[in-house]
Amino acid sequence: MIFQLTTGGPPTLPLVQTLPTGGKGGAGRNAGILQMRGDVGAVANFGSNTVSEFVRDGDDVYVAGPITLAPGCLHPDSAALTDGEVFVAGATCVESHAWPAGTLDGSIVHLTDSSAAQIALGNSWGAVTMKSDSVLQLGLTSSGTLNGVATPVALPGSANNTPLGGAFWAISWDSRPRTVPDSFATVDVQRNVYPIAGPTPPYPSNAPCWVANGPGNVWHTGNVPGQAISIFSSNDKGGTFYKSVSLPGAPTDITVSEDGRWLAVICTANDSGYVSVFAIDAHGDLSPEATADPVGVTAFNGVAISQ
Repeated sequence: MIFQLTTGGPPTLPLVQTLPTGGKGGAGRNAGILQMRGDVGAVANFGSNTVSEFVRDGDDVYVAGPITLAPGCLHPDSAALTDGEVFVAGATCVESHAWPAGTLDGSIVHLTDSSAAQIALGNSWGAVTMKSDSVLQLGLTSSGTLNGVATPVALPGSANNTPLGGAFWAISWDSRPRTVPDSFATVDVQRNVYPIAGPTPPYPSNAPCWVANGPGNVWHTGNVPGQAISIFSSNDKGGTFYKSVSLPGAPTDITVSEDGRWLAVICTANDSGYVSVFAIDAHGDLSPEATADPVGVTAFNGVAISQ
C-alpha cells in the first residue's frame, strides 16, 4: 500500500496505490521486511521464499520482478539494502544478492537458529537480531558482500529477552543499537555490549522494540506495550533514554527517511492498522504530521519512505 504525504495545507496521508508483491506474506515478530533506497525498494515474501523488487517512477510504483532465494534458504522476514546488494535474513539463511540484478553474491551464512528478526548493515559489518537471545555479527568482504563469517554476540542477562529491531549509526566506529523488551543497547564492531536503561516502569509496562536512526546519535524505537515511540541518544560507551511520544496504538515497525527529516510508524488500534508520519527536528524531537485513514486491514508488517 502506497501512501502519499501532502503538505500544501493541512497535512494528509491518503492511500494512493495498492499493488501485489507477487509473493505470499506470513511473517511475524520481525522488522525491516520492506526497504527503500532511492527510487528502488525490496520486500521479502515470507511464504514464497522470494524478495520482490519494486521501483518508483515519479508518483507511480511498480513491481519489477522477484528474486529467488538460494536452495534451502526459507521464509525471509527481513531485508537490508546497500548501493549494490540486497541482504536477506530468514529462518535458515542469511544471504546477499547483487542489487538490483538479483544474482546470488557472496557466501551464504546457514543458520541453526530459526529466530532471526531483523538484518541491518553498517559500513564495515552487518548484524542480525536473533529472538532467541543474541545478536549475530556478519562479516563483509571488501566488495560489500557476505564473507560467510558469523559471530554470535553474547548479551547480558538484563538485555537478552527477545532482541527484535536493529539499525546502524553510520559513523566510523559502526555502533549498532538493538533493543529488547527490557532495555536498549549498543553493540560495537569489537562486540562490546552497552545496555541502556529504558523508560520506567520497565517491562512489561514498557518495551522498546523496533529501531530507526534519527539525526546523528538519536534513536527512535517502537514501544509496544507503552504505545509510544521511545527516544534514546548514544555514544561510544552507551547512552541514555530521552523521552516517549504517545501513539494511539501499539507500534509494529518504524522507519526514518534518508534525509533524517521524517519518521513513519505502523501502529494497531481498535482492530485496525494505521500508518502515521512525524516530522523530526535537529534534536530528534517528533511533531505529528498526518495519520492515514483505516484501509480495512487489522495490521501492517513493514514500512519504508521514498522521497
